[in-house]
Parts: sequence; C-alpha cells; structure tokens
Amino acid sequence: MRTRLLPLLIVLMAGVLIALGLPLAGSQAAAEQQRVVVDRIDDTARFASLAQYVTTRPAQGEEGEDERLTTLTDELARYESVYGIHAGVFYRDGTAMAAAPAGWAVPSENEGEQAFQEALAGRRSHDPSQVWPWQQHARLTVASPVVRDGDVIAVVVTDSPTGQLRSRILHGWLLLIAGELAAMLLAVGAAFRLTSWVLRPVRTLDAAAHGIATGRMKSRVAPGGGPPELRRLARSFNEMADNVEHVLEQQRAFVADASHQLRNPLSALMLRIELLGLELPDGNEEIASVKSEGKRLAQVLDDLLDLALAEHAPANLQLTDIAELAAGRVGAWSQLAAREGVDLAYRGSAAATGWADPIALSSALDAVLDNALKFTPEGERVRVGVQADGGSVTLVVADGGPGLTDEEIGRIGDRFWRSSRHQNISGSGLGLSISRALLAAGGATIGYEPNEPNGLRVTITVPRHADE
Repeated sequence: MRTRLLPLLIVLMAGVLIALGLPLAGSQAAAEQQRVVVDRIDDTARFASLAQYVTTRPAQGEEGEDERLTTLTDELARYESVYGIHAGVFYRDGTAMAAAPAGWAVPSENEGEQAFQEALAGRRSHDPSQVWPWQQHARLTVASPVVRDGDVIAVVVTDSPTGQLRSRILHGWLLLIAGELAAMLLAVGAAFRLTSWVLRPVRTLDAAAHGIATGRMKSRVAPGGGPPELRRLARSFNEMADNVEHVLEQQRAFVADASHQLRNPLSALMLRIELLGLELPDGNEEIASVKSEGKRLAQVLDDLLDLALAEHAPANLQLTDIAELAAGRVGAWSQLAAREGVDLAYRGSAAATGWADPIALSSALDAVLDNALKFTPEGERVRVGVQADGGSVTLVVADGGPGLTDEEIGRIGDRFWRSSRHQNISGSGLGLSISRALLAAGGATIGYEPNEPNGLRVTITVPRHADE
C-alpha cells in the first residue's frame, strides 16, 4: 500500500512546488531585468539632460563645435568604454547628435525601433521584452526622450549586452532550484513519515489478521498511533477477535464435553449389548453388527475428543530431528505392516532438524501412516522419506493404494469426509483433520497429491527455524 500511496503524495507535492516555483522564477527574472531597466533609464535621463541644450547640429562629416555637444560626446564615449553599452542621442529623423561607438545608429530590430518610437511620443521605455538565460544574443534597448520647451527634439538610446543580467537570473534560478530540491527532500521525508504513521495500524492489523488466519487466536492489535479512524478499526478488530475466540472456545468445549459425556452412556450400552449377546445363539449376525456399530461410534467419539484437544492445545515447539522421528514411527508401525503384507520402509536423510512439536508431529504422522497402511493392498509398499530443503524440512509418505481423484484430493481433511469407494473400510473420517490441526498449531502444513504410478502422496512441511 505504501508503494501506491507514496508516489501519489510525491507527485502532488512536486506539482505544488513546480506550480509555486515557475511563477517565482518568472518574477525573479522580471525583478532582475527591471533593476537593469531602471538603471538604464537613469543613465538615459542624465544623457538627455546634457543633450537638452545642445543647439548646434553639426553638418554631415563635420565635428560639432558646441561645447555642450563636445561634453555629451565625451560622456557617451566614456560610458561605452567603461560599461560596454552602446549609447547615442538621435534627432527625430534618426540622425545621430552624438553616439558611442562612432557611427552607431538606432537599432533596426523591432525592440529598438519600438523603443525609439515610444520615446518620440514622449514616453520612456518601461516594459521591454523579458530576457531569458538561454537567449545568448539578446540585448536590452532603453530609450528616453530629450524634451525642450515641451517638445521632443531628440531621443537617447542605450543598447546593453545582457550577459551579466542572464548570469544573475541563472544564478537566482539555481538557488531557487536548490531550494525546491531541498523542499522536495523534506516533503519526501514528511511523506515517508506520514505514510508510516498512517499505515502502521494497518500493518499491525494485517499481522494480527494473518496470525488469526493461521491459528494464533491470541493475536491482537496493540494500541498505537495513527489516524483516529484506524485506531477505532483496531479496537473493533480486537473486539471481533475476542468474540470469535470466545465462540470457538465454546464450540471446542461443547465438542469435548459432548464426546466425553457420551462415552459413559455408550460404554453402558455396549455392556448391555454384551450381556444380551450371551442370551442369544453364537454367531448371531444382528448382535455382531450392533457391536461393530457401537465400536465405530466409540471410535468417532474418541476422534472428536482428540480433534477438540488438538485445536485447543498450544504447540510445544522445539528443535526436533525430523528424520529420526519419522524413522522411529516407521519402526513402530512395521509390525502391523508386516501383518498386513505391506512393505513399509524409511528412505530418506539420516538427520534433518526442524522446528516442531514432536508429540503433535508424531500423532499426525501416525494418522497418515494408519491411512496409508489401511488403504494399501497386500504386496504393495509404503515409503517414508525426509529431505531438508532451504528453510523447511519435507516429510513424504507415499503409498501404493488405489489413490484418489483430483476432486477427492481437494476434499481430503474435511471432517467426516470419506471417499464413496472406501466406505467399507473402518474409520471415522477425522484422522487427517486431526493431523492438520496438530500440524497447523506448530506452523507446519500438510498437502496431498497423486503418487506415481498409483496411490497417494502425503507431504508434511515443517519449518527449520522458529521465526518461520
């Protein structure tokens, strides 16, 4: 969720910074240019005051003899020499009164012509086009009128290079970009903190929900930070988990109590059936059938009690040699396998340690071996193997029985479920359900798949470390 929320926040903050930065960069460039324009207007105003009283208009190709004109010419030459700015005073017809460098004329491009015409109309240049850092050959033209007796008699024009102006604008922009980047880094850091603050209750809630889904019914969401809505959700989740645990506890208690309480009447009933059987002729089929059903009912009650205890009892996890445990259980079932004519053998690693409850794992393996021997016909074989692989230990029991279809494999482990093809074989249909409950309490899993060329392959996976 963070990977989806963070980009959204970062894009929004970047958009805000760009939306603020672009106008700020534009106003910064305009302010720098305005400072230059004001300075040039002051210069043109000074030259206009010198040119205001020049009365001599030199003939073509002759130097002016008016002392004021000589002073104006010297000032323009000195100005151009010091600042590198072209400057000149031009009559209304465009001819030069004085100019530096010599022979410089009014700029003919649109900006220069427009500034000249505005000055002829009695207005100073006040809003020349903005100069940008990438305009390497741009120049800044400013013009001011020379007024005598209320009439514009000439125009002072300055044509400035913009290298320093563009450098100052670029320097200001670099500082602005650095500030934007710093603000962006702060915003990203704030976004990380914000998302962590918002999502911390969600992660805690997810961990608690996963714990309950995997059988750890005591998992709860600890009180913490986050938005008020998520804190309320955490409290509601804890209340729901408490209610679910209470209902499951009642259900388990009911199953355990019911199976325990029914055993005594069933035992008394079986005793009376035995006594009744003594009064009937030997070999009576009805009494034999009643005894068989009574034993089957007693087995179902025992399995129900075992299932209730398996779902309720906590796992006693410890480092266990899974290979040694499997080999021991194979040895314990070997006598029954020999009596049934089934070849039962262990084929696997000599040692493979895993993190498991040895008693629960032994009980689950017993249930699997019981099923394997029960459904494997005489002359076939059952193989048990253990293999350590990465972070888990795999225990496999492969039998040579008739096997199950894909649809039937999907139903293995359902309580009281048995294949319609195996209804004549004794059993309650709870053995594998008990195995699954025993294994789940310790973090282990059990899976089923067809065995080649025939039979069923049961795989028990045990974590190798406690944190898995």
